[in-house]
Amino acid sequence: MRRIFQLSLPGMLALAAALYIGDYAIWRTRMSHGSGTGTIAVDQYLATPLKGDKAEYDFLGTVQQPCSRSLAPHGGMQPCWWLARHTSQWQ
Repeated sequence: MRRIFQLSLPGMLALAAALYIGDYAIWRTRMSHGSGTGTIAVDQYLATPLKGDKAEYDFLGTVQQPCSRSLAPHGGMQPCWWLARHTSQWQ
């Protein structure tokens, strides 16, 4: 079993690297045509700790957050598919 893992690990790492590089190349091509990013409405909340192990939760508002239309994060932005499923941000 250990031998199979040792033989398959380099292949899996190479596949993951090729997938990331291909995703980045497609994202850069989309960026040059102006469709590599999008925006998602995100609700922002603030959690303030209080005495007695209590917390106060405040709604800060809804903001449009930029995202990358890719499988992985690129350009310092989260992927749109991930951000669309996590629309609440806590600070």
